[in-house]
Amino acid sequence: MGEPFLAMMTEAVMAHWRPLASTSDGIASVQAMVDEYISLVYKRVARPRLAERFAASRDLNSVQSGEFDALSYAFFCSAFGSLASQYSGDDLAAARRKFAEQVGSHFFGQLSDRLALKLPSALQSESDFDAVGAAIEQIGRFLQEQGYLRSHFAFRFDVTAIRGGETIAQKQVEFMQRLGGGGTAYALYEMGHPVILPSAVYLYQTVGEAQHHSSRTIEELFTRVGCNAWETDEFDPSGFPSDLVVELWQVRRR
Repeated sequence: MGEPFLAMMTEAVMAHWRPLASTSDGIASVQAMVDEYISLVYKRVARPRLAERFAASRDLNSVQSGEFDALSYAFFCSAFGSLASQYSGDDLAAARRKFAEQVGSHFFGQLSDRLALKLPSALQSESDFDAVGAAIEQIGRFLQEQGYLRSHFAFRFDVTAIRGGETIAQKQVEFMQRLGGGGTAYALYEMGHPVILPSAVYLYQTVGEAQHHSSRTIEELFTRVGCNAWETDEFDPSGFPSDLVVELWQVRRR
């Protein structure tokens, strides 16, 4: 994976993990999770001190296949466990979601500077919409070039999808019309082989929240143009190619 991506992700994760864990004890427990995860998922022995080097942003150019997946899993699992000692029930779910959002927001801030993204102050006009679409495309190219997505990126505003038995159909030219007057517009986010897919699936199934690094990044982009954007529940992706991770998004003005 690309060192620029890893450096920004390291800073984003550490900024929000450190307040939740003792650096010494925390790193040891995170390394233990990295060791176990790499053994179970990738069937090999983990290299020593991966968590410590990642936390210190050292040797990022030597990160090997599967290691960022393991590190992302372990640091998020550690954070989610720490939050479980402070919250329960719906408050815990909200706190875990907020942690993922904070990491995504922090990462987006760095990425926006690096890519010199040009965003409007609000999503109000067709020219604003074009600027938002161009910025999302820049992010997608970066994620592919850096190896976070191995094969495909698309964030589409032409939508045909099924959610909870309801068919949703929207043409790109209808997006701004739907957004106006407090309405809901839709998008489809297609990802080809995100490197954290194994750990994201496991975290979501076991604790109900996952890292969603790129999704939380794009969510922050919409936040900065005055919109709430999120993946919908009860979305049926069976009509899409099996090699893609596909999310149906709702977008509303704040």
